[in-house]
Amino acid sequence: MRLVINIALVALIGLFIWLLISGIREPILFNSELKKRETAVTDRLKEIRSAQKIYSDVMGGSYAQNFDTLVHVLRTGRIPTVKVIGDPDDPTNLEGVTYDTTWRQAIEDANALSLNLDSLQFVPYADKGTVFEIYADTITYQSTMVNVVEVGVNRAKYMGKFADPKYKRYDDGYDPTAFIKFGNKNAPNTTGNWE
Repeated sequence: MRLVINIALVALIGLFIWLLISGIREPILFNSELKKRETAVTDRLKEIRSAQKIYSDVMGGSYAQNFDTLVHVLRTGRIPTVKVIGDPDDPTNLEGVTYDTTWRQAIEDANALSLNLDSLQFVPYADKGTVFEIYADTITYQSTMVNVVEVGVNRAKYMGKFADPKYKRYDDGYDPTAFIKFGNKNAPNTTGNWE
């Protein structure tokens, strides 16, 4: 009888040790995965923001409304650089001012930033083929027509099994339904909401 009680106690102690270890391991694993996945997604969003900036330089301020257009313009577009010769603010020398425009390929800027245009649209850690949502348009902002862009993804799409609301207990700021993005549909702003 005593042997059975000892075996039961050892088994119970083993169970408690396992519960303790798994209780410690789960929040550590969650925080590690959250950091890894959030970093990958925000890095990709920063790349898309840079690509949209190059697109804007090519297209005179507007933003791409889809990734096919964005990639096409980055591969084939040209960015103007205007050199002003003379002082355009000098009212006595208006005829002595000349403008010299030179062009460079947009792909050169994309390559300088090491942008992989083939995978730019895909969300890291998400199901294969999941792409970022992209919105670009012009709006009236403070009585002025401005170009706006917003690109992002719902956190649940790339968090996998950690998209469950039960993981909020490990991080008060964690919301699996949050939309991670840069830009704003309602204002000329390209700041990321993670910054």
